Amino acid sequence: MSPMRDGDTIAAIATPPGNGGVGVIRISGPAAGSVAAELTRKSLPAPRYARYAHFIAADGTVIDSGLLLYFPGPKSFTGEDIVELHGHGGSVVLDMLLRRVLALGARLAEAGEFSRRAFLNNKIDLAQAEAIADLISSGTEQAARAAQQSMQGEFSRQVNELIDELIELRVYIEAAIDFVDEEIDFLGDGVVAQRIARLQDKLAAIARSARQGRLLHDGMTVVLAGKPNAGKSSLLNALAGHEAAIVTEIAGTTRDVLRERIQIDGMPLHVIDTAGLRDSDNPVEQEGIRRARAEIAKADRVLLLIDSTDPDAEPALSELPARANVTRLYNKLDLLGGEPSLVETAAGCEIRLSIKTGAGLDLLKTHLKHSMGFVEGGDGAFAARTRHLRALQLAEQAVANAAAQLQATAHELVAEELRQAQASLSAITGEFTSDDLLGEIFSSFCIGK
Repeated sequence: MSPMRDGDTIAAIATPPGNGGVGVIRISGPAAGSVAAELTRKSLPAPRYARYAHFIAADGTVIDSGLLLYFPGPKSFTGEDIVELHGHGGSVVLDMLLRRVLALGARLAEAGEFSRRAFLNNKIDLAQAEAIADLISSGTEQAARAAQQSMQGEFSRQVNELIDELIELRVYIEAAIDFVDEEIDFLGDGVVAQRIARLQDKLAAIARSARQGRLLHDGMTVVLAGKPNAGKSSLLNALAGHEAAIVTEIAGTTRDVLRERIQIDGMPLHVIDTAGLRDSDNPVEQEGIRRARAEIAKADRVLLLIDSTDPDAEPALSELPARANVTRLYNKLDLLGGEPSLVETAAGCEIRLSIKTGAGLDLLKTHLKHSMGFVEGGDGAFAARTRHLRALQLAEQAVANAAAQLQATAHELVAEELRQAQASLSAITGEFTSDDLLGEIFSSFCIGK
């Protein structure tokens, strides 16, 4: 990503590529007003009011007609003067209009540059900026709500509250160290230990909400594995709600990897059907089995399907990666009789069900949600990214270390661990963030954001 020049006036098409009813070009920077005035050959409208205008080419011909809106800084998204041109949504006319804007002195915005300027001008923090991109890419209603929570500042508010508590506690501890000769033991009376324990509880609660938000956005990858004819493709079709895979009585019908994105009560799932695991001399089937093992190794959870009517149908666990999260599904319960069941064993979860009749599928869906920590509805979750989860993890570890150092009466180290926790949390909102990280984050945004 090339260096951004924050004093420039930038412009970009803010609506998706392709043809549509309305297309928007956004202009931000010190010359936004003069560019718009030259483009329309009229004065700017009153702030936050729309005015109908012709957008005029250099030769005096009309490129398009539409609405002109003006948002003077600092009361704008970027904190700078912003002009928006709302014209017709044809890709050709928008390109013509953008070229005219660039010819009048603006430059083409880089990916995420509008949001970056909003961050640099303290209109939003880094977590809010990332939530904008997460809202745009949301695949479910729950994911969109979680992103909106973060965009409105709920995630940042909770993080900043923790930072304030950490600062207060550090001040208290450092003052107590300075007055160590006083008769009162400020650090050994249990007050600091209680405050650290409360911090740990709050950090754990925020981390749970963050993990939930990440799950809502990313979903989890579930691989269907087992021997041929165990019911893997039938299960894929049952979960998807349509015939995504071919199902026959012929063993080994599935040779390649089949992928289907589905939702269970708002939780996105990436379900992968794989070739049956068995010894084979067929090179095509061997390649399918190799791909199956590769997907199993990467899965968040493996559903190991087993034909309950065949005592030799269960694959050896040695065929699966040692760290795989495996749930055994004993299928074809309809042929044996009995009720669907879910049992937790030392080796993991076992579910007895019939994919053909649907008996026990509700148990499986509930198990999948619980296994990933999914909370129905996602209330209270906020959008979070891997770097946020890592920062929260580091903060939790630092506070736990502080508690241990307090017990060891290493008070200077207590203060240092709390400082480390504060630094980790501050990275979430961007208070202490490197330029390289900023570039990486904003480069993943849309050009017009």
